[in-house]
This record gives sequence, structure tokens and C-alpha cells, in this order.
Amino acid sequence: MSRIYNFSPGPAMLPEAVLTQAKEEMLDWQGSGMSVMEMSHRGKEFMSIATKTEADLRTLMAIPENYRVLFLQGGASSQFAMVPLNLTAQHDKADYFNTGAWSKKAVAEASRYCKVNVVWSGEEAKFTGAPDAGGYQLDPEAAYVHYTPNETIGGVEFPAIPDSGDVPLVADMSSTILSRPIDVSRYGIIYAGAQKNIGPAGLTVVIIRDELLSGPRDSAPAMFKYCTHAENDSMYNTPPTYGMYLAGLVFEWLLKKGGLAAMGEINERKAARLYSAIDNSGFYQNPVEIRSRSWMNVPFTLADPGLDTVFLEQATSQGLVTLKGHRSVGGMRASIYNAMPEEGVDSLINFMHEFEKAHG
Repeated sequence: MSRIYNFSPGPAMLPEAVLTQAKEEMLDWQGSGMSVMEMSHRGKEFMSIATKTEADLRTLMAIPENYRVLFLQGGASSQFAMVPLNLTAQHDKADYFNTGAWSKKAVAEASRYCKVNVVWSGEEAKFTGAPDAGGYQLDPEAAYVHYTPNETIGGVEFPAIPDSGDVPLVADMSSTILSRPIDVSRYGIIYAGAQKNIGPAGLTVVIIRDELLSGPRDSAPAMFKYCTHAENDSMYNTPPTYGMYLAGLVFEWLLKKGGLAAMGEINERKAARLYSAIDNSGFYQNPVEIRSRSWMNVPFTLADPGLDTVFLEQATSQGLVTLKGHRSVGGMRASIYNAMPEEGVDSLINFMHEFEKAHG
């Protein structure tokens, strides 16, 4: 059976070259006689994998020397609590942008540990846009500023990095990391679940500036202190070893593709073609304001919602799967992360054209 084009928002498709290499090394990693899944996380074989994985990520993202890279478990959702537990004292306050479902969850969790000031919310507008650069007021005494650069569910993306001044900027980059170059030095903490652009579910990457490792609450569990993991090179307990290995293969693949600058050009082309197909149609519509449209997650609705089921069934028969939109948005959603080739986007566009001819 040939491979399909999987538009899932996560776990998402992985590069075929990565899956092929993992298959070839499944039973015997480079002559070790064992699978990576069987290796001791402290053995020399896996330590060599972990070292190279971190080094390649540092190269890809040009991560400065005064930042630590942590490979953790718990998904990005655990970071909703870890961030305030490490960056605030009991009565501290933090600024949050609320641009969608994941921002809203981050706000709710942080509110358990500190005073949250929502500096901008798109909820009344049904999360269809991001703020203008001057459309909010940040608190210079906040412990940190948190935002979600890309909202996976609503397909809303910040057009620019918020300027937080001297206050540490924290970003949930789960669905946008590695999609283009970014200036890591603008951030205090970047965190991301792996299952979109990095690798399989179960791994979470945290990139944190050294100075932010020193202030966790005494009451925070050891596993929820960034310094615990930094002091132990992410080996305080057994890390998600196979996830780290596959992430390393993805990093190698990205480097061979030309790095994040080349990937950014590809992703921009993919998104532009899909949005153009939607905008030039009287049958499909994207609900997000143009300046805030996501490169990674493209929601769209049909003129007749009664055709949604037929659209999905026929798309699946053409090898275009996992296009159903989130229940809070409806319609369709095409997630076009790094591993989605341009040919997959073109196949979706061609199907959309044919479907419109038949039902429009």
C-alpha cells in the first residue's frame, strides 16, 4: 500500500526518509546488536545519540551558548505549570496573550500558581486573529510574558514576536518550531511538544536561558524544576529515548534539506498556495484574518456544511486523510508541517477544485 498524505494536527506525519532509516536500524543500531529502544540511557551508545541530537538542534536553531536544551516528558501541557513554578514566587504576576484554545489552557493552569494578567484576548472574536504590535499593554513588573506563536486549532499565528522589553518572553512553539528561522535570543523559554515538527509524541523540548534556571519554588516537585533536568543533562530519570533518537533523525533530515531557511521558503510556498485556492473560490472560506493566518494549520469551511461528511469520505478515498476540523471551529483543517511535501498540498488543492466543480 502506498503512503497517504496525512494532514493530522498531531501526531503528524514524519519524513519518509526518517521512517526508512528507523526501520533499517530497528533491530540493530549501527552494529550495536540492539534497538535504540533497548539501550541504557546512560550507555555510551545512547549518550552518543543524545549528544548529537542536541548538537544538531543547536545548529538548526542557532541556539546561543547561554541557553540549555532539555529533553523532557509530559507534553507542552506540563509546561503550563512548569513555567510559573520556575519563574514566579507565590504572589508574582505574569502577562498572557489569549489567542486560542492552547493559550486559554495555559492561562487557566498558570492561574493556579500566580496572578495572571490577560493583556489581550481574541475570545470575543472567536479566536480569528492575533494582536497588533501596539494593541496591548505589558506590565514591566511581570515575572514573564507568555504567548502561543501558532494556535493549532484555530490556525491563528502571530505576525511578529511581541516585544517584552526586559521581561522574559516565554513561547509555546509546539506547532511552529523548526518551520522557519527564529531569533532564540529574543526568548527566555521556548517549549514544544514533539508530535508536529520534531518527532513522535512523548517528547517535549525546552530551550531555556541559563539565568532562568535559578529560581524555582521550593514547593515544586523535583521533576517540575528546570534546574533538576539541566543539572543532570536531561537524565535525572529515564528520558524518552526513542523519541530523542527519532527527533535526532528529523534534525539530520532538516540539515540535509538546507536548514530552517530552506524549510521556511517551502512552508511559505505551501501555505500561500493553499490559501490562494481557498480565497479564489466561492465554495471554501478561511475564518482567520489574513495577517494572522498560520503557515502550519489551515482551517477552512465549505459553503454547505452538509457536504462535510462527503468531502471527508471522498478525500480519504484519494489518500488525503485527517482533514476534519476541530469541533470548536468546524469544517476542515489541513496541517501542513515540515514533513508534508509540496506534492501533498498540491494533491489537496486539486481535490478541492474537483469537489467544488461537482458540488459547488
